[in-house]
Amino acid sequence: MASVTELGYLTLGVSNLAAWKGFAANVLGLEVVEGVKPTTCELRMDYWHHRVTLIEDGSDDLKVTGLRVAGHDEFHEMAAQLRAAGVAVTLCSEAEAEARSVLEVMMLKDPNGHAVEIFHGPLVQFDKPFHPGRRMHGGFKTGSGGLGHVMQSTTASLQENYAFYSLLGMRGGIQYKLEVPGAPGPIPLMFMSCNDRQHTFAFAGPGEKRANHIMMEVDRIDDVGLAYDMVKEAGLPIIIEPGSHANDQMFSFYFKNPSGFMSEIGWGGRSAVHQSEYYQRDAFGHTPVPGSMKDFMVPA
Repeated sequence: MASVTELGYLTLGVSNLAAWKGFAANVLGLEVVEGVKPTTCELRMDYWHHRVTLIEDGSDDLKVTGLRVAGHDEFHEMAAQLRAAGVAVTLCSEAEAEARSVLEVMMLKDPNGHAVEIFHGPLVQFDKPFHPGRRMHGGFKTGSGGLGHVMQSTTASLQENYAFYSLLGMRGGIQYKLEVPGAPGPIPLMFMSCNDRQHTFAFAGPGEKRANHIMMEVDRIDDVGLAYDMVKEAGLPIIIEPGSHANDQMFSFYFKNPSGFMSEIGWGGRSAVHQSEYYQRDAFGHTPVPGSMKDFMVPA
């Protein structure tokens, strides 16, 4: 069975490209690379050609998740695997692959109607070291764990999402049953992994946007603190104060990005245990700022 190996790239639709460029460079510390069109740009966080594409289209949401497979054989095995399960797959042209700086790419949709791309062969530029948009103590932790993780809102059930992403070779399940004031009962949150990162995707209930948050991990705790200072200096709303998760034990905090959903910067996440367990609360901290959570689902 073919399996995806990492979250390789994301495409975000934004309404204010200039604001996002400044945010990406001066707050997140990403390297901004101008796009071939004035309405696009790309963001680097390691040796890859890019990890994030920004498109100025007004949507202010996550448009595409790009999942990697190991190579040509696994790519075509994955296409056959998906089609055998009744999933509609479009193999893209060489030009479409080159536009994404990969060797081959296919397009499909998950049970929520969200666009997913599966690819192999990213362009890796060891001749072009990552140059952060601002000073950093270290860098971003990517490697075999991919660019980070994404929590997505869902219209499909958690079971439908589990079945689909299991078909891609991911594994996981319910990891939190959170008691939330005003809710009729504990809220289940599902997490899926495909490598040594504790989770690549997380799923909760429906929301106004596809993206609840995008997490990027740094390799020094100092850069979590520095990012916190940069967020405060920029006057951006902090949504959830620093704390440590129970599942991945990541020390992190959450803040609002220019598109209105959350960014998370974290450090120290443990590797996936690939065994099921669940939690009722985080290890410490992660206190929502009063009044900040009204526009968001419960984060994780």
